[in-house]
Amino acid sequence: MNGAESLVRTLVAGKVDVCFANPGTSEMHFVAALDRVEGMRCVLGLFEGVVTGAADGYYRMKGTPASTLLHLGPGLANGLANLHNAKKANSGIVNIVGQHAVYHIEYNAPLTSDIEGLARPMSQWVRTSPDSKMIARDGADAIAAAKNAQVATLILPADTAWGEADGIAEVPLDNQRGSYSTQAVDAAAKVLKSGEPTLLLMTGGALTEHGLALAAQVAGKTGCKVMGQTYNPRMARGAGRFAIDRIPYVIELALPILKDFKHIILVEANDPVAFFAYPNKPSMLKPEGCEVHRMTSGGENSVAALEALAGALGAKPSDAQPQKLLELVKPTGALNHTTIAQAIARAIPENAIMVDESLTTGRGFFPPTAAAKPHDWLQNMGGSIGFSTPVATGAAVACPDRKVICMVGDGSAMYTLQSLWTQARESLDVTTIVFANRKYQILLGEFSGVGAGEPGQRALDMLNLDRPALDWVSLAKGMGVPARSVTSADEFNIALADAMAEKGPKLIEVVT
Repeated sequence: MNGAESLVRTLVAGKVDVCFANPGTSEMHFVAALDRVEGMRCVLGLFEGVVTGAADGYYRMKGTPASTLLHLGPGLANGLANLHNAKKANSGIVNIVGQHAVYHIEYNAPLTSDIEGLARPMSQWVRTSPDSKMIARDGADAIAAAKNAQVATLILPADTAWGEADGIAEVPLDNQRGSYSTQAVDAAAKVLKSGEPTLLLMTGGALTEHGLALAAQVAGKTGCKVMGQTYNPRMARGAGRFAIDRIPYVIELALPILKDFKHIILVEANDPVAFFAYPNKPSMLKPEGCEVHRMTSGGENSVAALEALAGALGAKPSDAQPQKLLELVKPTGALNHTTIAQAIARAIPENAIMVDESLTTGRGFFPPTAAAKPHDWLQNMGGSIGFSTPVATGAAVACPDRKVICMVGDGSAMYTLQSLWTQARESLDVTTIVFANRKYQILLGEFSGVGAGEPGQRALDMLNLDRPALDWVSLAKGMGVPARSVTSADEFNIALADAMAEKGPKLIEVVT
């Protein structure tokens, strides 16, 4: 058994049984091992950003890590943007990155680079395996790190892969989400009992159906407000679930919402801050004098902490207040933000997975979709665009029995267009909705927001996606995905109904 095979067998033994791959020469012994060893599903991506983003989506839905296979430093570099997003989402991933044979590195061949240096900013765990005898043990350590919600990057020199190995390594038992601080829960209960205006700001593991139900009880008992961060890795939503608003992205909208709170209790969330710095606008969105109290951090058991908090307050299910949700109506006429949101809310099937990179078009999606059938909502935690189509791909691999709906702007979708090819090849049940406004609309708003003045023609040329316009129907069909374009709400209703009724990949271009 060589080092590559010992590593693959260790991955499978550690229940890391999916590999999103884009290999090269240095990884051929690992590819050969994948061919020999039963139990590993290999999913090819035509760009490394698809590979790493798919691993992020897989973890968010499965709760266990997948592996990736990347080629040397440049291959890893191509995948770094979506590793950044995965790290911000606390998604566990085992990256296997090929390296030149140890004796070859000194010759500075064209692909030689500092792979560890590239990996560290986007990985919590990085190691280069020194020899074939150690690779299985290093692989087991990488699995343990990934199961602890970390991005782990293991670098595999070619001679380590082809050299003789001793066998597989024992993998640590699956990590469970940690405990929580009873003192922090007691402190939060004391704040809530004070009666002062308090915000319970939640993200991460707190946004399960049960976590939200507990928050509803706490809110009903104490009168506190419950909100989510602007962006969240996964949120349970839909009829029968406690619907919460998120802190708006736009500073001018966020400040009035937060201005009266005297306390903010953080449940895995971070202090509310602006996404960017803007001249003469605050970076911190909480009001002056507002006290912040951390109840749980990422990796702690937030649902158990919320149960303890409800118990300390004497909050019961009967304390949860009924919510008035928007009525779902079938839209007609022109496509605009309202009719698009209504059409999507009506179309969401039960247990769907919604992957949201809709940016400006999607800012009004939350109110109507609160009344949709129960579903999960995934968002971009790191802000690096090109997130949604790979994450939707990984989510579909993780949950083949669930419909995945990916909502993305046309500019963002171009970053990882190759995801569609993988969806077609794997027959994944993903419907991609591309909002084609033919421009980077969000950047036109940011141009004004930072006080850059009125954009001239050269500036507009960098913000508009025209000359030529992107042909999404042709692009999708070229990747093997059936596609159609809609220009009215009535056409959109029909396209959504057809896509929801059939399994397999589809694309709908929504021309706005």
